[in-house]
Amino acid sequence: MLAKKSHKARLSPYRKLFFQLGLILTLTLIYVALEWKTVDRNVSNLDQVSIQTEEFIEIPVTQRILEVKPPPPPPAPEKIEIVTNDEEIIETVLESTETDETEFIEVKEYEEIEEIIEEEELEKDIPFAIIEEAPVYPGCKGNKEELKQCLQDQINKHVLKNFKTELAQELGLTVGKKKVYVQFKIDKTGEIVNIRARGPHARLEKEAIRVVDMLPRMTPGRQRTKPVGVSYTLPITLQVLE
Repeated sequence: MLAKKSHKARLSPYRKLFFQLGLILTLTLIYVALEWKTVDRNVSNLDQVSIQTEEFIEIPVTQRILEVKPPPPPPAPEKIEIVTNDEEIIETVLESTETDETEFIEVKEYEEIEEIIEEEELEKDIPFAIIEEAPVYPGCKGNKEELKQCLQDQINKHVLKNFKTELAQELGLTVGKKKVYVQFKIDKTGEIVNIRARGPHARLEKEAIRVVDMLPRMTPGRQRTKPVGVSYTLPITLQVLE
C-alpha cells in the first residue's frame, strides 16, 4: 500500500532553518560536554576524624598601680650651743711702721752675692742635625761645618765600599729603588752603639747593621762643651734591576 503525501506538507522551504537549529543544538551539546566539571569525592571514615578544639586562655585584666613614695622628712635643725666665755681677751696693739721725714734711716751695704748657675746635665741624645759640635771622623779637618760634611761623606763612602749590593738582586725583590734606613748612636766615647735597621727584607737589614758596625771609633760630639751622645740616621738606597 503506497503512502499518501499531502501536497501541503512541503518541508523544502524550512530545510535551512532545520539545518541551522540542528547545528546550534549540536554545538551547544559539545560545549556543555567540554565544560562539564567533575569533582572526585573522597569520603573518609568519619570515625577517624579528630576535631581539634581551640583552647582559649582567659587573661585577667591587670592594672598598673603607681606607688608614690612620700617625700623624705626635712633634716633636723642643728643644735646651736651658746657657750659663755668669761675669759678676758687681751688685745694686741700693732705699732706703726711708717717713718717720718725727721727720722734717720741707716743704710747698710752688703757684699755682692754671686749667683750660682747649676749646669744642666745633658743626658738625652742630640740629633746630628742640631748638634753644636758634630763627632769627628778619623782624618777629617776644618771648621765645624766642614767637619760635619766630612763625617757624612766618609760614612757614605764606607757604606758604598762594604755593602753587598748584589744581595738585593739575589733576594728576588721587585724592580726599582729600595731603601734601608739605619739608625745608630755615636756615644760619649765615640763608639757606634744601638744600631737598628728597617728595610724591605730582613737580610738587607742585617747587612746594613753589619756595615755600620764596622765604622771606626770617632771623636765624640759636644753640646755646651760637654761630650754627648749623637743620634744619626743613614738612608741606604739600592737599585734592583730586571
